[in-house]
Amino acid sequence: MSTRPCSRIACADQAVATLTFVYADSMAVLGPLSTSHEPHTYDLCERHARRTSAPQGWQVVRHKVMGEALWDGTLGR
Repeated sequence: MSTRPCSRIACADQAVATLTFVYADSMAVLGPLSTSHEPHTYDLCERHARRTSAPQGWQVVRHKVMGEALWDGTLGR
């Protein structure tokens, strides 16, 4: 798998997570980096993945991956 940069403007860090929005359910889904770039998703570095929040009234679903420190429950703190 090739490395991809973070989707945030002016951030050149390596992406480690993919963020997807489910508008019908008012939900933001943050999971491990997808194997390929998909339209309408955002690849995020560790710092931006940890700081991700959703608009008021939306929920953020964070998928945990076994053995990866990024998904050890500290996201969003």
